[in-house]
Amino acid sequence: QVRLVESGGGLVQAGDSLRLSCVASGDTFANYALGWFRQAPGKEREFVATISWIPSRQYYSESVEGRFVISRDNAKNTLYLRMNDLNPEDTAVYYCAASSEYTTFSSGYTYWGQGTRVTVSS
Repeated sequence: QVRLVESGGGLVQAGDSLRLSCVASGDTFANYALGWFRQAPGKEREFVATISWIPSRQYYSESVEGRFVISRDNAKNTLYLRMNDLNPEDTAVYYCAASSEYTTFSSGYTYWGQGTRVTVSS
């Protein structure tokens, strides 16, 4: 069992940066691949980024590639998402999730946080 709690969301302007954090408790953090997903108003949840157990592999959606950076600190049981050059299309609730496999599919993730809202004004 893993409990995930996100933080760091807020209201920013286009071009700004934000760093989201996700703190885990419960099972051994390093045993899980981790991901970020987001859900914009009126849209389905979509994949943003994922990172493997040993943080040597990361994968990003095309919409955030080159602007967002996913990282993890296993000693602190924390997952991060650094978001640069934000634009209004990035407005969404962002969720972190934990999986026993390295995957971009939300169905592959067992544990989910409650989400943190990011709003980007133009």
